[in-house]
Amino acid sequence: MYLVSSCLAGIPCRYDGKSCTNPKIAELVKQGKAIPVCPELLAGLPVPRPCCEIVVDKSGKKKVMSANGEDLTKEFDNGAREALRIASENGITKAVLKSKSPSCGCGCIYDGTFSGRVIPGNGKAAQLLLENGIEVLTENEADMQKVFG
Repeated sequence: MYLVSSCLAGIPCRYDGKSCTNPKIAELVKQGKAIPVCPELLAGLPVPRPCCEIVVDKSGKKKVMSANGEDLTKEFDNGAREALRIASENGITKAVLKSKSPSCGCGCIYDGTFSGRVIPGNGKAAQLLLENGIEVLTENEADMQKVFG
């Protein structure tokens, strides 16, 4: 059983109200082999919502900020905890999450300047899952080969 980003499963929950369906992931959900989650929806954020990125403040603390300057760190942290709770309750040890997302990104995320530039790092949910022993993959082809062989 996998935990997967809802947007990859075809659910229109992204900040822009769209999905980014990955047919292989949607099929996993259809077959009952994956549970879709959107940490941002689990936190009560609306669809659509302002684009968000992780920024590092002057003290080195990571915050999730919207493009209009609103600090949504608390909501993203709450959504990450909910995703972890769902994974834990279902005995999930692997997740396939949306790359570059401030919630789900694993390995690289947008740099906080809203310029499209990426940097090394993890989104809030991906980081919490990793810290709790859950393997996190993205939808990129190399990771999908690990899922489907």
